[in-house]
Amino acid sequence: MDKITASLNNLSTKLWGWVEAFIRNLPNLAVAILVLVIAYFVSRLVNKYSQKVVKKYVPQKSITKLIGRALAVIVVLVGLFLALGVLNLDKTLNTLIAGAGVSGLVIGLALQGALANGIAGIILSFRKRVNIGDWVETSGYTGYVEDIKLNNFSIREPDNNIVIIPNKTITDNPLKNYSITDRARIIIECGVGYESDLEMVEKLTKDTINNTFAQNGSNEEVEFFYTAFGGSSIDFVCRYWVDCENGKDKLTAKHKGMLAIKKAFDANDVNIPFPIRTLQFDNKLSMVSESE
Repeated sequence: MDKITASLNNLSTKLWGWVEAFIRNLPNLAVAILVLVIAYFVSRLVNKYSQKVVKKYVPQKSITKLIGRALAVIVVLVGLFLALGVLNLDKTLNTLIAGAGVSGLVIGLALQGALANGIAGIILSFRKRVNIGDWVETSGYTGYVEDIKLNNFSIREPDNNIVIIPNKTITDNPLKNYSITDRARIIIECGVGYESDLEMVEKLTKDTINNTFAQNGSNEEVEFFYTAFGGSSIDFVCRYWVDCENGKDKLTAKHKGMLAIKKAFDANDVNIPFPIRTLQFDNKLSMVSESE
């Protein structure tokens, strides 16, 4: 009985000591709770207004939400550390910081690919020369930019298929954006027969393109160059400028140019020869008539 009584006394003493410590630290606990409540509401305001500010510079909603939430989490963590400091839990605070450092290192090593894509996504979101709806060519794919998310870059190809590319691949490789400029140079390659009047063909081609497409200023003009004596034709290249912001505009301009050149050549009896092959037989061939 004496041992049981002593144990009960020790238990009641400890419990009473805890109650006294709780009552003694009650003001600090109230301050810590108040700090956490304030940090919570401040984090919501930071999340809301930071998204409004970032939205002016970053059009992607996923990135604006990410930045807003990240800032909100930082505010909550600061409030938590302040609350622990008010409660004189310095050792617990140091343990949390050390644990967070080790955990962050482990998570970073395990998710380094995802983190790289996330950072690349943020970089792409801040690039003013890459926007949703632009016509781009990168990593062997061409099409409209469908979306720029935190971890991938979506391109809608001309056949309406969507290609999803990791953001790190986009930042590590060249990207051609056709939508940055509103003018593009079209190149048409063709050939004429050896019997053609080359000076007349040059003038005819230039006049035809000039009448079909307006060239702006001295920096933009129709260019014509003979390039090679081919197997069945004298080859040339014609270059001219058009309004162009995407792949369809480029194909349309080349289509119209080829139609105009073909009509002009037909009207002036300019021959566009097809490849000709001469077959040589070393042995003599005998001809057999139908009656035989």
